[in-house]
Amino acid sequence: MEASRLIAGYHDTRLAPDPRRASVWKALWRYYFRNRIGPSDAVLDLGSGYGDFINNVIAARRVAIDIWPGFAAHLDEGVEAIVGPVSDLSRIADGSIDYAFASNLFEHVTQKAFAETLSSLRQKLSPNGSLTILQPNYRYAYREYFDDYTHISVYSHTSICDFLAANGFDPVEVKPRFLPLTVKSRLPAWDPLIALYLASPLKPLGKQMLVRARPRRR
Repeated sequence: MEASRLIAGYHDTRLAPDPRRASVWKALWRYYFRNRIGPSDAVLDLGSGYGDFINNVIAARRVAIDIWPGFAAHLDEGVEAIVGPVSDLSRIADGSIDYAFASNLFEHVTQKAFAETLSSLRQKLSPNGSLTILQPNYRYAYREYFDDYTHISVYSHTSICDFLAANGFDPVEVKPRFLPLTVKSRLPAWDPLIALYLASPLKPLGKQMLVRARPRRR
């Protein structure tokens, strides 16, 4: 009960609903993720929150998991909801997920929970499956990193790649400056501007990293 109150309080304050967030994710799907996810794929959204990523995905199967009991109410029809910790993927069949995604998740959990999630996930990914992580890069966001009182783990693009490798995942794509830190940045959430930002080699205010990794096959 206490954990539920804490999670609800976080979504009432620090992560309150914001229409700009939905606009940003719609553009991210259009200009980035739709080129990496196929219509026949099965997609898993770890720590789905308001469902801004998974609601925009076009795929054969969409699954979302979050410990927040209220998250399912924000998912579109057709998205499978699992309420529980991201380290427990027991309700998902082995080898069934082609694209796993985690946005602003692993800074909120312990390294133990992160490692347990990776251990569970490697069983659930298909032979060509991968995990994509989007989250703050401490190297560029150190001033604001702990403004979020739920941040308990610290990663840069270097340390998170080392952590992934130590837990059986090989990084195959690393973008140290992928996006601004939050939708509250000074850059307006306009579709054309987001498209230009993603295409540009210059990333003003870029403080979120993107890392894609595949499980190391024995």
